[in-house]
Amino acid sequence: MLHGLMMQMPLLISALIKHADRHHGDTEIVSRRVEGDIHRYTYRHLHRRARQMANALASLGIRMSDRVATLAWNGYRHLELYYAVSGSGAVLHTINPRLHPEQIAWIANHAEDRALFFDLTFLPIVEAVAPHCRSIRHWVAMIDKEKMPATSKVSLLCYEDLINSHSDDYEWPEFDENLASSLCYTSGTTGNPKGALYSHRSTILHTYAIALPDSLSLSARDVVLPVVPMFHVNAWGLPYAATMTGAKMVMPGGQLDGKSLYELFEQERVTVSAGVPTVWQGLLAYTEASGLKFSTMNRTVIGGSACPPAMIKLFQEKYGVQVLHAWGMTEMSPVGTVATLKAKHLALPPQQREAVQQKQGRVVFGVDMKIVGDDGGELPWDGKAFGDLLVRGPWVVREYFKGEGGNPLRNGWFPTGDVATIDADGYMQITDRSKDVIKSGGEWISSIELENIAMAHPAVAMAACIAVKHPKWDERPLLVVVKKPNAQVTREELLAHFEGKVAKWQIPDDVVFVESIPLGATGKMLKTKLREQFRDYKLPSVA
Repeated sequence: MLHGLMMQMPLLISALIKHADRHHGDTEIVSRRVEGDIHRYTYRHLHRRARQMANALASLGIRMSDRVATLAWNGYRHLELYYAVSGSGAVLHTINPRLHPEQIAWIANHAEDRALFFDLTFLPIVEAVAPHCRSIRHWVAMIDKEKMPATSKVSLLCYEDLINSHSDDYEWPEFDENLASSLCYTSGTTGNPKGALYSHRSTILHTYAIALPDSLSLSARDVVLPVVPMFHVNAWGLPYAATMTGAKMVMPGGQLDGKSLYELFEQERVTVSAGVPTVWQGLLAYTEASGLKFSTMNRTVIGGSACPPAMIKLFQEKYGVQVLHAWGMTEMSPVGTVATLKAKHLALPPQQREAVQQKQGRVVFGVDMKIVGDDGGELPWDGKAFGDLLVRGPWVVREYFKGEGGNPLRNGWFPTGDVATIDADGYMQITDRSKDVIKSGGEWISSIELENIAMAHPAVAMAACIAVKHPKWDERPLLVVVKKPNAQVTREELLAHFEGKVAKWQIPDDVVFVESIPLGATGKMLKTKLREQFRDYKLPSVA
């Protein structure tokens, strides 16, 4: 056997910030702080302060593979921790502050976090969970000394004091690229959350993949604003990919309303952004009401849940913003597919192009996928056959942290819990979560398809479709709708809106109008709560 004669250099997260400092040192990182002001500095400043923080972590007794937690918005201090913690060999554990305090305490204990860094917004959460967190020795408020709370139930350290009391004389250590770099927990909609433990190698490979032209197409010419939080699967990898490519970064902090986001987009000349559909609904509602356009934004990544076709159409045809429909999971670091077009699609009429973009897309290099039937046999890629979606790849989990839930794999493939089709060009489309699909008279109805049709109605702000029991058909679809402000639409008008768009037997049996639809910690609709709420709902046909 003849081996190649190449250098052996481990793929480490610290290499990203060293590269950005050396080659893009003067590129800006702009943050809206919890203090309310706009903070500006560069990748060179970021690298220096990350080295100072690495020294500070050592002074707190943080050692290789210790877990360091964060409860923080998207901002420069959080970014410093991304590199200081992982770069020094410890494990960054980003906690979603939208979870219930009991879940936050459970997660911190399960991860055995040694320290927790938090934005001052989350002080009430910290004070609530601190008595129940057994392993945390240090609580660090990410704030200037003069803004530190006068009193607190918890003994707090000041982030800026920590930084300022340590030198930037620090050499990033070299170690095995397979060591853990960060830890993210699933949102735990059923049972306790489970931890996905990423390695340096998996993170760097994922970073390369999402920056590619047929993925998110990032470069040093871009200005990237991740609306998706850094506590939600590491902001889909954007903090790493922007650093790798030397793109300017704009961090929105906790102000994610349409007006605040639009002002940042325009002020900082943002070219690319990323977030879940519910965030874009707020932004588009603001621009529509105010008669505004985007000066520089040319593409947005939409994932987390299926993007309504009406949103794709509005972004592209009215605002000239390309929509990159993407799909992934916490267990996939998270990106698996992006619906970028092939050359053959470019000459298609807009409606046909958008039909391709409505799919979750084709895999980025490194990910493999297939769909299987109930018998485990692989199904054809014809865009019609649908089955359980399985994936594998170097940034897909092989098991959960501490072995929770046992071995999740099926013959080396990870079962995503999604039901999907794949067409001849390799474009995958989620037809439903396996637990959300509506089983009616032996046939399956896609709740996502019905929701997308409802969302295309001009009076509908949000729509969820759930199964309710039926004595004859087992289950039938019930449409739960939030109307746009001051909009009027009747049950009958909405049901008529479905005619000709789906088979007659797939049209929902009824419509319920509500003030709001419950959302989970990552902005997804909580259909579990809706199913519970309407568990005893009687459809008109059986009432």
